[in-house]
Amino acid sequence: MDLIAEFIRRYRKEFDFYEQSCRMVAQILEVNLRSAGVRAIVTSRAKNPTRLEEKVRQRSGKANYNDVEDIYKDIVDLSGVRVALYFPGEREEVGKIVRGLFVLVDEPKEFPTTAQPTYKKRFSGYWATHYRVRIPDTSLNESQKRYSEAKVEVQVASVLMHAWSEVEHDLVYKPLQGTLSDEEYAILDELNGLVLSGEIALERLQRAGELRASTHGREYANHYDLAASLLDLARANLSVADVNEAAMGRVDVLYELLKSVNLNTPDQLAKYVQVLHSDFEKRPLSEQIIDQILAEDPARYTTYEQIRLSEAPVATLTGDMSRASQTQAIGEFMALWIEYEKRLRLRAARAGITALAMPSSRLLYHLETPKELFASADRLRRFRNQLVHGIEVPDNETIQAASGELRTLLEWLKPALEPTASKPTRKRPKTSKSARP
Repeated sequence: MDLIAEFIRRYRKEFDFYEQSCRMVAQILEVNLRSAGVRAIVTSRAKNPTRLEEKVRQRSGKANYNDVEDIYKDIVDLSGVRVALYFPGEREEVGKIVRGLFVLVDEPKEFPTTAQPTYKKRFSGYWATHYRVRIPDTSLNESQKRYSEAKVEVQVASVLMHAWSEVEHDLVYKPLQGTLSDEEYAILDELNGLVLSGEIALERLQRAGELRASTHGREYANHYDLAASLLDLARANLSVADVNEAAMGRVDVLYELLKSVNLNTPDQLAKYVQVLHSDFEKRPLSEQIIDQILAEDPARYTTYEQIRLSEAPVATLTGDMSRASQTQAIGEFMALWIEYEKRLRLRAARAGITALAMPSSRLLYHLETPKELFASADRLRRFRNQLVHGIEVPDNETIQAASGELRTLLEWLKPALEPTASKPTRKRPKTSKSARP
C-alpha cells in the first residue's frame, strides 16, 4: 500500500471525527454571530475522501511526503467552516468573535496574498480571511473533550466572494475538463471584477441600512436593526479606530432589555452611546450600554438576568450546576453588588465625583481606595462582568467566595451611609434674645 493510500484509509476511519468537529465550530459560530447581529450563512464540511485523494496526489510531487503525518500537516482544511457574510464590511467583527470563541492555531491568513496568481488577472482575486482554530476545553463537556484536538479552518468572506471562489477553484485548481483557454481565464477575471463591484454595493447597502435604523421616532424591529443603528451612533461619538476596535457583543440581549424597559428607539439609545468614550476597558459596546441601563435602576437586574438566561447560546453552555443553586448563588452576589454600587456612588457624590456607569478602576483610584482593597475591587468588577455578560457560569464555591470579598468592601464603604461621614455639620453659636436684631 502506497503512502497516500494509507493516509486515505486512516482518514476514512477518522472522517466522523472531522465532520463532528467542524459541525460543532459552525454551531458555536452561528449562534454567536446571530446574537451579535451579524447576518451570515454558516456551513461546514469535512473533506470528501475521494476529492482529498486527488488533491494529495496532485501535491505529492512538490511536497515530498515522508510519512502519513507529513500529509496531515500539509492539508490544513480537513475540517472546514465557511462564513458567508451578507455585508463584507463585517469581516473584522467576525474576526473578533472568532478570536473570542476559539484558540488560534496559527496567525490568520489574509487574502489576497502577495503570491503570484495562477493566471494573468486584472482584478485582485479572492478577498477573505482564513483562521485555523481549536475549540477550547472550557467550552466542552467531558464527553466532548476529544474534539478540542481538532484543527478547523474557518473561511470568512462575502456571499458573492465565496460563490466566485468556488467556481474558480473547481475550474482552475481542480480542472475536470482539462486546462482552461485564455478566453475562459479572461471571463473568470471579468466575473471577479463584477464580484468586487458587488461587494462595494453591499457595503453601501449596509451603510444605508445603518442610517435607516437610526431614523428618529421609530422603534427597532429586531436586533439586526439595533446592531446597525448602534454602529451608526457609535461612529458619531467615537473615533473610527475606537469603533473598529470595539466588538458588538450580545446585541440580542441588549435588544430584549431595551424593549422590556421601553428604551427601544434610536433617540433613547443615543444618550447611552454618547458616554461610551468614558469607558477605557474596551469592553463590547452592548455590554457598556447594558451596564448603564442597569446602573440607572438596580431593579432591572432581575429582568436582565431572566433575559440573559433565556437568550443563552445553548451550543456553548457547559457545567452541571442545578438551575436552582445557580440562581440562588447569583442572586446573593447581585444583591450585594447593587448595595456596593449604591454606597460607592454615594461616596463619589460626596467627593464631588459623578459616576455615570458601572464603578470603574478610575473611580476607585480617585476615591483613594486602600491598596489592599483596590485589587479586590478590580477583581470583583471583572467577576461581576463575567457573571452578568458571560456565557459560562462559575461554580457555587467561586461565587460564594466573591460574595465574601464583596462584604469586606461593603464594610469599608459603610461610613458612606452615615450623614456625617463626609462633611460634619458645624453648630451655630447660641445667641441671646437681646442680641437679636
